[in-house]
Amino acid sequence: MCRWLAYSGSPVLLEDLLYTPKHSLIDQSLHSTMGAETTNGDGFGVGWYGARETPGTFHSVEPAWSDRNLRDLAAHISSPLVLAHIRATSGSPVQQTNCHPFRHGRWLWMHNGLIGEFSRVKRDLVLAIDPALYPRLEGSTDSEVFFYLALTLGLEDDPASAVERAVGLIEQVGRSHRVEHPIQMTVATSDGRSLWAFRYSSEGRSRSLFYSTRVDTLREQHPEVAALQKLSDESRLVVSEPLGDLAGAWNEVPESHYGVVHAGQDELRTFTPRPPG
Repeated sequence: MCRWLAYSGSPVLLEDLLYTPKHSLIDQSLHSTMGAETTNGDGFGVGWYGARETPGTFHSVEPAWSDRNLRDLAAHISSPLVLAHIRATSGSPVQQTNCHPFRHGRWLWMHNGLIGEFSRVKRDLVLAIDPALYPRLEGSTDSEVFFYLALTLGLEDDPASAVERAVGLIEQVGRSHRVEHPIQMTVATSDGRSLWAFRYSSEGRSRSLFYSTRVDTLREQHPEVAALQKLSDESRLVVSEPLGDLAGAWNEVPESHYGVVHAGQDELRTFTPRPPG
């Protein structure tokens, strides 16, 4: 499928997120250890929040490991909130409009997984998108349709409930078409202030997802790691697979749960899909 990371915290250079770690996202584009595929070379994307109200994005159909423009940009862009995604297509074309993260206004969205037998359920799902949003669809992926369903169902007002309703709708439509497992997903989405990350699948065997331990705890455990001194206590990473092997640094997101990273206490809650009323 795909691999992704989401970061919230002290402003950092993109290269420190994408290239510097031992098992960085760029390394995972060639050597994923927990994904459905070892190689994720069907394009990539990165989104970041900075000086403007809406986030910046950069997408390419080149493999992430060999893209010179990404390496150059990553050495010059610093941001407190970053979403990055490397793609292994499940069937849709390799093109820029199919690369994550997707953007709508202040919102970014990326997905690892699939909507089961998408060609069979696509018509019903697309027709459920708000007609005012439909013209904004640019690509052909199930992930972008999923994003616009969540927007239709209230992502901008209540992200967790909107994603629960979108997944409930996808499962309802899938089962009406006799799809055994309608959805497989880890999802990250952000409005530039908070970060939401979800782990769920209809079969109860979801793709891997981890979140980082509190920075103040890691400083106490690993005073020898200088990089930890530069980060605020509230800095967090959510990743498809750990970026390194630092003891105690990573925690698995439980099956059918979602987390919220924001100022103050982070949250970890159960995820319960429900079709929209």
